[in-house]
Amino acid sequence: MLPLNKKALIIYVFVIITALVFIFLPETASKEIKSSKDVDIQEWQTSNGVRVLYVYAPELPMLDIQAVFDAGSVRDATQPGVAKLTNGMLSHGAKLEGETLTVDDIAERFESIGARYGASASKDSAEISLRTLTDEKWMAKAVSTMQAIINAPSFDTKELERVRKQRLISFEGRKQSPGTLASESFYKKLYEGHPYAIPSIGTEESIKKLSRDDLLNFYKKYYVAKNALVTIVGDVDKEKAAALAEQIVGKLPQGEKAESLSVVNELQQASSTHLEFPSTQTHILMGQPGIHRKDEDYFTLYVANHILGGSGFGSRIMQEIREKRGLAYSSYSYFAPMLKRGPFIMGMQTSNKQTDEAIKVLKETLAEFVSNGPTEKELLHSKKNITGGFPLRIDSNSDISNYLAVIGFYNLPLSYLKDFNQRIEAITVEQIKEAVKRRIDPDKMLTVTVGSRNE
Repeated sequence: MLPLNKKALIIYVFVIITALVFIFLPETASKEIKSSKDVDIQEWQTSNGVRVLYVYAPELPMLDIQAVFDAGSVRDATQPGVAKLTNGMLSHGAKLEGETLTVDDIAERFESIGARYGASASKDSAEISLRTLTDEKWMAKAVSTMQAIINAPSFDTKELERVRKQRLISFEGRKQSPGTLASESFYKKLYEGHPYAIPSIGTEESIKKLSRDDLLNFYKKYYVAKNALVTIVGDVDKEKAAALAEQIVGKLPQGEKAESLSVVNELQQASSTHLEFPSTQTHILMGQPGIHRKDEDYFTLYVANHILGGSGFGSRIMQEIREKRGLAYSSYSYFAPMLKRGPFIMGMQTSNKQTDEAIKVLKETLAEFVSNGPTEKELLHSKKNITGGFPLRIDSNSDISNYLAVIGFYNLPLSYLKDFNQRIEAITVEQIKEAVKRRIDPDKMLTVTVGSRNE
């Protein structure tokens, strides 16, 4: 046997080489995938009914896998933060073939083969992701570890207390972030009475109260076959992909599909709220309920927003706020579509003394755009920008995997990627004018500011 220090050195060198492969090989991938037409999405179900979306990508010896669950913070109910904490705790201990793996064991299993594990929970969903090389020995170890994390997490009580302390410390940092305070206040006011109102991280009070049983009960209810989706992209054939999907989620209990979310109510009138914060700049967020992910106006409003505030220096908002008046270094707008109507948001940071002027200009810019729409020149420029840049957003396995997760979770057409540029090209000025007048009301905007009024 090799001495321990030589073993460690070999493992270290291997991990470095593997990391370099992950860093540099995606550059090659971008040369292989010419357009969305090359992305052939195949679909099937595992033996227990989990939907699988798969793309064969043999250009690189890599594999990207995601398991997506309808287990986001909208499922927190009366326990804010339980979804995100449950998702984060999955890799902090699990059982594999009768062996109990600690958080360190799991980390070592991934690190020893250069695999990348990730987990996250947003308002709508919770994801577990894996990137590994496709050499059978390394891939088998990575996938079996992922399998254990998803199927047999231990929710160790000592680890829970350690993670809880970290979460509680993070709340102190959030209190010192005016951007975070603005965002949380915006969602709280905009979605009052709806699950979207509560921050995914939860609250200090709720995190202090959550127990191991709370996490275990949430896991048993939502990490089930009827709430699951698996995406696989990489250098494995369909037969192997099917076997991997079966291994990862094929033994999950059926469970019950998560209940439908309540509708998002319209704002009845304009409103403003201010949070005093000792800073030289004020964070401004302004908006209202926007669109859901399958909204019939999605593509029209996508292009409309690109012109209004989604294209950086070329956007209307940036021109009015920064270029003409120098009120802010950066200003923007965007739609954040979710299962139900996500927000339409405009935002910026400006000096405290210029806050009122900045808000006035932002409102006027929006009102003018809603009243008159874009010019033909603006539309043409945006179409070229969007369609020309789209191939760069699907030029790696991980990019495609992320799109598959969106397509699968929100039940979008499998032709979404292939149709994207065509849908964008079909948008007209008149369609944008009609849609923005119908979907955006400049007189019913929520405005949230965080900064100092005492200067």
